[in-house]
Amino acid sequence: MNLADAALKVLTTADPNEKANLTHMLAKEWQRSDNRTITPVEIPDRPARPEKPELKSPTEMPKRKKAGSIRGRIALLHALAHIELNAIDLAWDIIGRYADLYEAEKGFSLPIEFYEQWLDVAVDEAKHFLMLQERLSDFGAQYGDLPAHDGLWESALETKDDFAARLAIVPMVLEARGLDVTPHMIGAMNRHGDDETAELLQIIHDDEISHVRAGTVWFDEWCTFYDLDGEEHWQSLVDQYFKGRLKKPFNHDSRNKAGMIRDWYEPLAEALEV
Repeated sequence: MNLADAALKVLTTADPNEKANLTHMLAKEWQRSDNRTITPVEIPDRPARPEKPELKSPTEMPKRKKAGSIRGRIALLHALAHIELNAIDLAWDIIGRYADLYEAEKGFSLPIEFYEQWLDVAVDEAKHFLMLQERLSDFGAQYGDLPAHDGLWESALETKDDFAARLAIVPMVLEARGLDVTPHMIGAMNRHGDDETAELLQIIHDDEISHVRAGTVWFDEWCTFYDLDGEEHWQSLVDQYFKGRLKKPFNHDSRNKAGMIRDWYEPLAEALEV
């Protein structure tokens, strides 16, 4: 079994539920396989997407309703499902796009553990999407009912030719941001008596710690190999590739568990607020 072929198969699957279920199936197939390989294949710049939801720019998105209302909770769950769908593809994309680094003979090379770690991330993201889809159905809704913004894949496109930048931006900025905001969502759901959604969000938050850590560990490996100062290199990549600013407040406890160093990210937020 070629894991890069599996990545291509998922990335070219448009139906969201099929994409999530295929992820679980391929992960099990990989675990059972006696002949595992990671051989580069051509990975598309963009994953296949269903006809719905309608994708808009972030500035065109309607203002979200308050979380206390059913409509507000549907909007929140739909937005999170869209993020998780993209996260499935991002995990597979990093497997397939950087398959040429697997046991590379020259320069930086990656062991099989790297790819299996991101396979685990893809499985988690697929689990999250299906959980959110099921919760949406409890409210008589489904993924695709509302518009979603098309800004999530921009960071993947901009970093597709820079392995270190992909790690610096996707897990270490975008997913780390999820660690900051999810506890507030959990609190809001608990206040409105929606313990089921709160528990779902807690599962997502706890899983995301390991996803961010997957970024920090391999980013550190890259910097060590090239004798780079990790803090300086990460900050320079964020400055180059991340549009916007790092927003406070930070969830320092969860970030620390994920290997994020406070001295790295805090100065950027302070500098960008000037």
